[in-house]
Amino acid sequence: MKRRRLVSGMMTCLLLGACTHYTSEFEEKKQQANTHAVNATSPLDGKPVVYQVFTRLFGNTQTANIPWGSVTQNGVGKFKDFTPKALTEIKKLGVTHMWYTGVLHHAMVSQNKLTEMQSDDPDVVKGRAGSPYAIKDYYNVNPDLALNPQQRLNEFSQLITRTHQAGMKVIIDIVPNHVARNYHSISPPDGVTNFGEGDNVAVEYARDNNFYYVTDKAFSVPKSDNYQPLGGQPHYLSDGNFSEFPAKWTGNGARAAQPSIDDWYETVKVNYGVKPDGSYDFPRLPANFADKEVSEHYAFWQQQNLPNSWYKFREIVYFWLDKGVDGFRYDMAEMVPVEFWSFLNSSIKTKNSHAFLLAEVYNPSLYRPYIHQGKMDYLYDKVGFYDSLKALMQQTGSAKQVMSAHRSVQDIAPHMLHFLENHDEQRIASPEFVGDARMGKPAMVVSHLISQSPSMLYFGQTVGEDGSENAGFGQPSRTSIFDYIGVPAHQAWMNHGAFDGGLLSQEQRSLRAFYETLMPLNNAPAVAYGQLTELKLHSASEPAKQRIIAFTREHTQQQLLVVSNFDAKQSHTVTLKLPKSWHSHSGVTVTDLLHTRANHQIDASGSITLTLAPRESVVYQKEK
Repeated sequence: MKRRRLVSGMMTCLLLGACTHYTSEFEEKKQQANTHAVNATSPLDGKPVVYQVFTRLFGNTQTANIPWGSVTQNGVGKFKDFTPKALTEIKKLGVTHMWYTGVLHHAMVSQNKLTEMQSDDPDVVKGRAGSPYAIKDYYNVNPDLALNPQQRLNEFSQLITRTHQAGMKVIIDIVPNHVARNYHSISPPDGVTNFGEGDNVAVEYARDNNFYYVTDKAFSVPKSDNYQPLGGQPHYLSDGNFSEFPAKWTGNGARAAQPSIDDWYETVKVNYGVKPDGSYDFPRLPANFADKEVSEHYAFWQQQNLPNSWYKFREIVYFWLDKGVDGFRYDMAEMVPVEFWSFLNSSIKTKNSHAFLLAEVYNPSLYRPYIHQGKMDYLYDKVGFYDSLKALMQQTGSAKQVMSAHRSVQDIAPHMLHFLENHDEQRIASPEFVGDARMGKPAMVVSHLISQSPSMLYFGQTVGEDGSENAGFGQPSRTSIFDYIGVPAHQAWMNHGAFDGGLLSQEQRSLRAFYETLMPLNNAPAVAYGQLTELKLHSASEPAKQRIIAFTREHTQQQLLVVSNFDAKQSHTVTLKLPKSWHSHSGVTVTDLLHTRANHQIDASGSITLTLAPRESVVYQKEK
C-alpha cells in the first residue's frame, strides 16, 4: 500500500526506557561463526537475504499493458510459474527467504457475476486487480494465482514445498491494522468467526468489537474530481455506492462516514482495545519485559484476558504456520500497539522458534521498543539509511549523511533490514529516482556489506526494471500493485518461462551478473558477523569526500575492505589508511571479491591508493 498519506494520531505506542540486548537466532549463529573456521563460500548460514516478489506479476508473459486492463487483456501470473528452475535462479542471488506478496485473498474486481468469487465493488477497490493490503479472507489465497481456483490452497501448498526444496523459506504478508471493507471468509476453520461478526454495532467502541463504528450513519463512497473507479470503465457494481451500515472507521483511522479519497477507504481499521481517546483497554506490558526472553512474554500473556482481535490474529498466523509458511511480513506494524506484538510474536516463536518476523515501521523512536518489547526480528531501515542512501544516489546527499544514519541504529543493526527497492518505493531505473539501474551497484554494495543487517531484493531490480508502465491506479515509477500488468525487464529475464535471461540486453546481463556475485557474500563471515570500521579519505578532493564511502568489515576468519564511488560522472582517486590489523612489514595482498580488478598490494603501513570510476566499487579480501 502506498504510504504517502497522513496516519491518524489515534494509536499511541508504549515507549519504554533503554533496552538491553535481545538474544535471537542471529546471535546463536554469530557464536557458531566465532568458533568454526569458515570462508566466503561456507555453507554456514549467514545473514538473511529476502527476495520480495509480487506474486501475480512474476509469471505473467503478456505484454499488452493496457491501462486498467482486465486479466484477459493484460494477463496474470500463477503459483505454477515459480518452477524449480525459477527458484534455483533466484537462490543464486544468495536468497534465503522468498516473500510472496499478494498471496492472501484480497478485494478484487471480477469481470462478471459468473465467476466463483463474486466481484468486489470497484467503488471500494483500488485498481482492478486490487490492493494486496485489503485482505478479504485470511484463510484462503487469491484465486487469480491458481490454475484451478477451487484448488488454490493446494496449489499454494505445492509452491511452499517447491520453495523449501530449493533451499529457501516462505514469507507472506499479515496486515493487522486493517482488513478489506467487505471482509468475509468463505472458508474459515471450525470455530473461527469472521471479523465483526459478534460486534455491538450500536456503539463506537467496545473492547471486544473487531471494528470501530460511526454510529447511526451509513458509509459513503469518497468523491473526487480527479478519480474514477476503473478509470471510468463500466462495471455492473460501479455506481458510486457501497452498502455499509453503520459506517466503520477507515484503515488509517479516519472517523468520518465518508472518508477522503486520500484515506485508505478500501479498508477498515481493526480494534485492539485502543479506545477512541488513545488510552489502552488491555493489560500493559511491564517495563522490565524489554529484557526478558520470548518464553516469559508468552507466559505473561497466557494469564491475561485480551481483546478479541488479538486472538483472531493468533489463529490466523497459526493457520499459516501449520500450512508450512516460515514467517510473516507485517504491514504498518507501528499502527498496532507494541503489547499486541509481544503477544503475537511470542505465540509464533513458541510454536516455531525459527519463524522470520519482519515489520514495516517508519518511526525511528519506535524501532527499539518494537524489537525489544514487541519481539520483532527485523524492521525496515527506511527512515534514515534508505532515505539518505537514495539522496546520495541522486547526487543530492552525501556519504557523511549515509554513515551518520547507519550509526544512529548501529546498536540494533542486525535487526534493521536494508533495501533499495520494494513495492512502495520507486524503481532505481525510473526517471523519478535516478533513471539508471547502474546506480544501484555502489548502493547495493554499501547496503549489503556495511553491517549485519539483512538485505532485500525486489523482483526485477537485478535486471533494471524501471516501473514505467501505466497500469491504471497510481502513477508510474513503482511497479503497480493494484492492476494487472506485465513487467518488461523481468519478462526478458523470465524468457517465456525458461528463466535463463535469454531476452536480456548485454547491459541487463551485466547487471544481473553483478548481483549474482555480490549477494551471496551474505555467507561471508565478515559480512554476516564482522565488525565495522569507517575509514577517512586522505589526499582526496572535496567532491570525493562527498561521494565515496569506505569501510572495513573484520572477523576472526576474514577481513574485507569496501570502497564505493557514488559519483555518476567522475572518477576519484583516494588514499585510505587501514586499521592496524591490516599492517604488515612485508605488505598485504588483497583480492577483489567482485572479480573486476587484479590483486592489489597494501603497503607496510596499511595505506592504499585507489582510483574508482563512476559508480565503481571494490570489495577487497585480505589474503592470509
